[in-house]
Amino acid sequence: MEPDKKEGRYLRIHQQLKELLKKTADRDARMATIVAVLHHKMDYFSWTGFYFLVNGELTVKTYQGPVACQVLEKNKGVCWAGITQEKTIVVPDVHLFPGHIACDTRSSSEIAVPVRDKKGKIIGVLDVDSTSLNSFDDVDALYLERIVELI
Repeated sequence: MEPDKKEGRYLRIHQQLKELLKKTADRDARMATIVAVLHHKMDYFSWTGFYFLVNGELTVKTYQGPVACQVLEKNKGVCWAGITQEKTIVVPDVHLFPGHIACDTRSSSEIAVPVRDKKGKIIGVLDVDSTSLNSFDDVDALYLERIVELI
């Protein structure tokens, strides 16, 4: 998707989510709504969901797409990189990413955005996969970070 078109879509999605999320303070309901909107509005998202730290493990929470890995092997893959590096990780080609965890072999690119609690501590990640290479860029990173803040 062209950067200008992508940015416009994210702006509309962000506004839509702000309105939808006014209806509840429940974190799980908010995450489910975010995942549903993103997954169905961004045509290049093949898997969209959250992994949260539970007893030191990254455990899948709400998601849409093919069946997910329930628990990600510790300190491997894109999601754990987002946790340990404490920043959004954009991977143009997951097959070149050291330690990539292939929950779905069709995945070709990925982005992982840290989720923080109210004190700023990382508690999980928003993880998005695409079946195409080079799907994610700085526009995705910027707007997905803004969307994650709505939780």
